[in-house]
Amino acid sequence: MTKSCLDRKLIGEILVERGLITQRDLDLALEHQKTCPGSFLGEILIRLGVLSEIDIVTALVVQCNLPYIAVSKHIVDAEVVRLIPAEMARRERVVPLDRIGTVLSIVMAGPLNDAFRHKVEEVTGCKIAMFITTPTEIDNALNRFYPENNAGPGL
Repeated sequence: MTKSCLDRKLIGEILVERGLITQRDLDLALEHQKTCPGSFLGEILIRLGVLSEIDIVTALVVQCNLPYIAVSKHIVDAEVVRLIPAEMARRERVVPLDRIGTVLSIVMAGPLNDAFRHKVEEVTGCKIAMFITTPTEIDNALNRFYPENNAGPGL
């Protein structure tokens, strides 16, 4: 059985071990996190100006063993975009990339939990291959593929 991201080393530990932040930076971010329930540590470190999005994504790649992809450089077919409803894509910040047979490749800014993966599999009828990218890449892709003023994919 594959370990989920939550069963692996904590993102803060990875960032400190790789020398991307100091223990003091981590402690400060964790204090901020206590006052902002629901905020992710990576988001806080970015807001504090300690790290960039790509630094966080790099640590998530290490933590979760998920490959990174630059969505802006990927061509996505309109049929693939239609597999995930716009409301779900925006709410969960997930973008479909490609479908080969019954395998759907998706990208997200943060690791998915097993419950969400099963939900996507149920909705699409596909097995899921996950990739990771930056929050900015996700936002740009969502705006490109799921424009809010249009019911269909905006490719």
